[in-house]
Amino acid sequence: MMRIDPYTFLVHLSLLLGTWFFTGVARFIALGYFLFSPRVKESRRFYGLVFPQRSRWFHIWCTFRQYQNFTTIHVDRFLNNRGLSPTYTATGAEALYARSGQGGALLLMSHLGNWEMAARMLMCKSQKTALLLYMGIKEKEGVERRQKQELQQAGVSIIGVDQGKGSPFTAVEGLRVLRQGGFVSMTGDVSWREDQRQIPVNILGHRAYVAEAPFVFALVSGAPIIVFFAFRTGRNRYHFTFSAPIWVTSKSREQRHRVIVEAAQQYAHLLESALLAHPCEWYHFERFFHDPNEFP
Repeated sequence: MMRIDPYTFLVHLSLLLGTWFFTGVARFIALGYFLFSPRVKESRRFYGLVFPQRSRWFHIWCTFRQYQNFTTIHVDRFLNNRGLSPTYTATGAEALYARSGQGGALLLMSHLGNWEMAARMLMCKSQKTALLLYMGIKEKEGVERRQKQELQQAGVSIIGVDQGKGSPFTAVEGLRVLRQGGFVSMTGDVSWREDQRQIPVNILGHRAYVAEAPFVFALVSGAPIIVFFAFRTGRNRYHFTFSAPIWVTSKSREQRHRVIVEAAQQYAHLLESALLAHPCEWYHFERFFHDPNEFP
């Protein structure tokens, strides 16, 4: 007997009853997580550090909004799969498209806003340009597995990065796509492997750690980093922002570490500005800001 996972069952039932049913169930589940998940404590700590002058109740409200806003990722994915393509505006996309076929670019994404929708729209806009996306593999994947499958159906190539293992092939394939003028997307604010090297940066006066891999990729390939965000402006509507290219170049081996650290801090400044503008679209539920003597 074929077994249908709960998410697939919800999708099929919502196709019969309507989007309102999917939205209602998603918001109810998010409320359950807000009330009972142990990760809520970390979100409250995070907002306390972002807004130190605001009250404890404001930090709780931000956490509630964070969990509820996270449901919009699933709702808009559901609408997209029903054939209702999102509308969007973009700022700075010209710098990205100029790199198509001209040495490529490394798209640095964050768990701030809906990067998945940005990947879908980018693939539609640049159908002739290869897009490779690095994503982490969890031990137990449910919704995440469906997410990967749908992105692959949209034409996005995906390389899964196992949390406990590394493979030279994952790096070689990314460099190949870049050198052919394609786009490679990696996450900057999350490390997927335990042995992955990280760089300390300053955000809002606090120490955080970002992945070193994107900056090393940029240095080795010669392709620039373009930081992008996708923020929701309404139901199934988005605004995409692309930063100016960040070049990571070094004239000597001794300079490599310094230029990588400087590029990482540039990313941190962009992430800080976006976070202050859209604090409740922060979908990073693990510890991000660390105490001075604390290691990630």
